[in-house]
Amino acid sequence: MNFVRLIDIRDTPLSLDELYAAVTDERAGGIALFVGTVRNVDEGKTVDALGYSSHPTARIQLQAVADRIAAECDIVALAAVHRVGELEIGDIAVIVAVSAEHRAQAFEACRRLIDELKTDVPVWKHQTFAGGDAVWVGSQVDTTV
Repeated sequence: MNFVRLIDIRDTPLSLDELYAAVTDERAGGIALFVGTVRNVDEGKTVDALGYSSHPTARIQLQAVADRIAAECDIVALAAVHRVGELEIGDIAVIVAVSAEHRAQAFEACRRLIDELKTDVPVWKHQTFAGGDAVWVGSQVDTTV
């Protein structure tokens, strides 16, 4: 049975409906979604611009994270998509979705999926702040496959 239904790194806008549909299943009693959006302030500084870049192995590593979560958690299905490129304030940067027989299982797997995606998948955020300061976030991710 294929628990991992959708995995991607894209440079186009993301769709909640697409991920929700990917994990919908008549065996599921609960669906948990996490949506990460671009905010206008980070660490007390006004964000002027934000872009995401990814290593060529990012999709492969996202698949590995998803496969691990699917193997270790009691779920029906999962999906995860991260956006790259220049984003605007309010844009969706990442969506993860998990369905399970019960809500506690869906919540647990959804939290693990976003947390492990953020630590293990080589996607880097470049933020430019008002005044011109800039910072790369997430550049410590291991890119070995």
